[in-house]
Amino acid sequence: MLRIIVTTLLLCLSTPLTAAEIETGDKMLDTAFAQLLDRDFDVKAAGVEMLAGSGHPQAGELLRGLLEGELRYLNQPARLVWMRERSGGKFAVDVLDGTDHGEFSARKFKKLPINNAMRAQIRSLLAQLELSDPNPAVRLKSVNAMLENPEPEHAALIRSLLQKEQESAVREAMHVVLALAGLTATEPERRRRAIADLSDSLEPAVRNGLTRLVNNDPDAQVRADAASALRKIEKRVVLFGHLETLFFGLSAGSVLVLAAIGLAITFGVMGVINMAHGELIMLGAYTTYLMQQLMPGMIGLSILLSIPAAFLVSAGVGVAIERGVIRFLYGRPLETLLATFGISLILQQLVRTLISPQNVPVSNPDFLSGLWQINSVLSLTYNRLYIFAFCLLVFAGLFFVLKYTWLGLQVRAVSQNRAMARAMGVRSARVDALTFGLGSGIAGIAGVALSQLTNVGPNLGQAYIVDSFMVVVFGGVGNLWGTLIGGFGLGIANKVMEPWAGAVLAKILVLIFIILFIQKRPRGLFPQKGRAAEG
Repeated sequence: MLRIIVTTLLLCLSTPLTAAEIETGDKMLDTAFAQLLDRDFDVKAAGVEMLAGSGHPQAGELLRGLLEGELRYLNQPARLVWMRERSGGKFAVDVLDGTDHGEFSARKFKKLPINNAMRAQIRSLLAQLELSDPNPAVRLKSVNAMLENPEPEHAALIRSLLQKEQESAVREAMHVVLALAGLTATEPERRRRAIADLSDSLEPAVRNGLTRLVNNDPDAQVRADAASALRKIEKRVVLFGHLETLFFGLSAGSVLVLAAIGLAITFGVMGVINMAHGELIMLGAYTTYLMQQLMPGMIGLSILLSIPAAFLVSAGVGVAIERGVIRFLYGRPLETLLATFGISLILQQLVRTLISPQNVPVSNPDFLSGLWQINSVLSLTYNRLYIFAFCLLVFAGLFFVLKYTWLGLQVRAVSQNRAMARAMGVRSARVDALTFGLGSGIAGIAGVALSQLTNVGPNLGQAYIVDSFMVVVFGGVGNLWGTLIGGFGLGIANKVMEPWAGAVLAKILVLIFIILFIQKRPRGLFPQKGRAAEG
């Protein structure tokens, strides 16, 4: 009796749903899933074919869910669902319209059983669907996914679609997949032709395939061709590695230039060693944070508006520092150093008290997120590309102000010969205040850029004050071109040395170089001109 009861229960549990018991709202999908719920795997396979050929916009998603075991069905209600976990429970979300059917026990979520033959069938059908997708990005992603394991059926499918493909990047990836499949051909001549086709490819899968041939192929000529192609590819990989290092050096240099260019103005014109310059950068970064708090959900616009806002905030603080403290200390550099160091501590504590002693989050807008993938071994991040361009734009704007405006003319006159400028009617005290405000405002703009690269906290400016002084002294005090070239030069030097010396030792070596360089050229790369400079 017990055996009969157990057998009856097992038969009940294994009884499939009928077509009427599952409702998707789409007749073709209902028919396909009715076949998928059949016990016969041949019938199930026919259901998979019908699902793939249904033309339904979610056919690919349903097939992938079936392949990965994420597609489930419920008895009550009779719906196809995704099982989602929330708050410790399991909830059913409709696969087609996203309706939340509520919480169910795990036993209510039934899988659609498939075998290995069906898994291979589904993978092939998914490849066909993705390779026929109207979006080139989807087609390219599908082809790239085949690179690691190019199967014979994939090669046949790609050959049939290659002539119809119009996108050059997708066509190139297709050729690589076909050539990779040729590496496993039985004829040595075909393997050699495939090696020749792959000799310019930088894909990691190509290098792995060539390495296997070098180590394992029974034909000596094939091994020699594979080794030659591998050496050629490795040379190109090294070249692109150098280009990537150059890019990181330029991006690091652009940060140094932004941080130092304001200091170059105040130090060069006024001779003031402003140890609070880093805190003016920090105020610019916090201005960006506050703008994002005032404009929630508008990250891109808040970043753009933060640029003038940070300039005004830091410039205002800079003018207050110059009028309140520094103007009483001209000609006494040691005292200005100590005074501005004290101001830097005050500004740090002010931020800790009014905002937060912890780092604050600053979000990146969409146009600063992601990267530009040039090839499989070289990619450039958008945030560093934009900051490099932003650095050049700030430099060009500042150069225009100092070269072609009345303020720039008076700044250059005061920096070259203060006494003669005053004799000609230039109000040097006003020029000093405006110059200090301009340099401080540029520091605030640098803070906006740094907020997109690093953590924003009260100690943000301390990480850049020493580097800023090094750039100014190396490039030539008060010379904008010297600051630009010096910043980029030191940034590239740091990144070139970091791989073999480490970040800390690289900075030490750069510092030693600057000390030795200043011994030979005390005025830097581009020394300031004028009687004041000579004196």
